[in-house]
Amino acid sequence: MTDFVQSDGWTGEGEFTQKIIDRLGSVEQVTGVKVENAPSTRSDADYNFVANEIFVTFATHERVETTKHFGVLPGRKRVLEKALTLAGLAAVLEGSEGIGPADYSDDGMLQYLRAERVIPPYQTKGYKLIELVRIYEAGTASRA
Repeated sequence: MTDFVQSDGWTGEGEFTQKIIDRLGSVEQVTGVKVENAPSTRSDADYNFVANEIFVTFATHERVETTKHFGVLPGRKRVLEKALTLAGLAAVLEGSEGIGPADYSDDGMLQYLRAERVIPPYQTKGYKLIELVRIYEAGTASRA
């Protein structure tokens, strides 16, 4: 699994992020995962905002299609197809225990937002932990 997950740019913060990464490891159509801290991560006395980005690589399958060259001559061409799409991954994650449906999704991204109140031992006042996780397909155009 060490080759499967590339986490050089991630500090390891975010239990929900780890839960998603663990689930992605059991999806056979996902061949690689890269996780990074997003630049919007912030911390204050009353809250801790953790933002992580996950980039997934899907397996591909090659198939042969029959075509016609110049509209008349029969021919064949090889076509690479992804074994899974981001929408398909959303369906897999939605059916996973502890993950559920994405809070937002479009053609290029899945987004999850989780919030919880954390009260550390021996303290009367806790803080709010907000975790934002965005999942993209690796190798797609930037969403700038």
